[in-house]
Amino acid sequence: MTTLPSRRFASAAIVLTTVATALMAHQPAHAAAERIRLGSASDVSRSSWNGPAFTMNGAGGIVAASMTRAIDDIRGGTGSLDVVVLAGSAPTSGSKTPECDAVMGLGGVNSCTTWTLSAANDGNNSQVNTDVRNAEFVYFAGGDQCRYAAWKGTALEASIESVVAKGGGSGGGSAGHHINSPIVYDACNGSVTSAEALANPYDRYISFTTGMLEWADYGAVVNDSHFVTRDRMGRTMAFLARAVKDGLAPGGAAWGVGVEEGGGSLFLDRNGVATQYGKDAYVVLADHQPEQAVDRKPLTYSGFKIWRLTPGTTFDFRNRPTCGYYLRSVNNGVADANLYSGTPVTNCGGQTGGPSLTESEPNDTRDTADDATALASPGTVTGTMKSTTDRDYFKLSLASGQTASVDCAVPSGYDADLYWLDTNGSTLERSVNNGAGADEALAFTRTAAGTGTYYLTMEAYSGSGTAPYSCAVTKS
Repeated sequence: MTTLPSRRFASAAIVLTTVATALMAHQPAHAAAERIRLGSASDVSRSSWNGPAFTMNGAGGIVAASMTRAIDDIRGGTGSLDVVVLAGSAPTSGSKTPECDAVMGLGGVNSCTTWTLSAANDGNNSQVNTDVRNAEFVYFAGGDQCRYAAWKGTALEASIESVVAKGGGSGGGSAGHHINSPIVYDACNGSVTSAEALANPYDRYISFTTGMLEWADYGAVVNDSHFVTRDRMGRTMAFLARAVKDGLAPGGAAWGVGVEEGGGSLFLDRNGVATQYGKDAYVVLADHQPEQAVDRKPLTYSGFKIWRLTPGTTFDFRNRPTCGYYLRSVNNGVADANLYSGTPVTNCGGQTGGPSLTESEPNDTRDTADDATALASPGTVTGTMKSTTDRDYFKLSLASGQTASVDCAVPSGYDADLYWLDTNGSTLERSVNNGAGADEALAFTRTAAGTGTYYLTMEAYSGSGTAPYSCAVTKS
């Protein structure tokens, strides 16, 4: 067996149909829709596409990893597609087409058209709708989601829905992330902080738009962005309590999806399975009526269920898990400490609820490795460091050009290291972060022809215990 290298290196109004009125204060009086197209002047013609696919970003910009995956999923790995970027206002400095600049640097893109629409009735612009209907992906730029909410009921709403229906996709960042949820915090009355929302869940700055863009498997969701940096967990909790109390969420349960900025992106595939990229995201569930949610009184709600999605982990929105969450509450407007981390009260082979493989000892050599070649992607492998010399092997395969991304959550009871080995046991990649509970992550791309066999290995460095580690494995 090859020896691994040593380590040490006040209103309660819900805005549904009156958004356009609130929007007037947001818009110039005489603005014209502006179109800028990059790439080919002709659209791609193809009879079918392989989506839908969605990207939900914590900040306004394109996240290359998730956008590349969306493009590849939608086109089935062949041909190219057309993208339309919708913006409510032009950038104040730099390029007028920052999102399209990024998209055109990715493979599989025929064209990218930026439309800046600063008036609500721009949603009925015939050229805008022609471009959108001919596209395969629609991306909402950051900015002001109230402008986007004003397009509810226009031709543009139906055009965007037609892109998804034909197997294309939708996405966005910041405000564009907000508008891609079925319950939209629209900010038409102004932006609200967590402190304000917890102090009064019916604060006049809290308003919602519903019944606009409703994607399969993503029902009863309220999106939020810039999540950790701007400390938005508290306001998401208030939004969910409102959604349950006011009957906005079918079935009496509301879900929040908060994505962090700085490269955070939640990718949702055609099967309803989401994969997290770049930075953390959080799924928050309110599944019962709040103990107190009334105007001018602080929120009280016991037992929000929270899943923390680190990069590489998955969450099945079609078959939403009933395990893997930690609990946090709000009492009289004061939220529990440590809202952004916690120990799951139940374990389901990681935080995902998706396909998983649990180690079976002995699996301490390549010859006795647990076979994960049939594990669907994204999937999870789990095990424990039962002794200070434990080493767990999992066998996988990659095709030429395929990349495996592995993200491991390590419990606080021990320090474990992660290795990617070739078929002979030589180390190709490793992750050796210091300290008990330090998570590990690596990625490897096969460049050789054909399909190759590899081994994913977790090795005890110090400590041991019965708490499981969980490694999300994504092939792209």
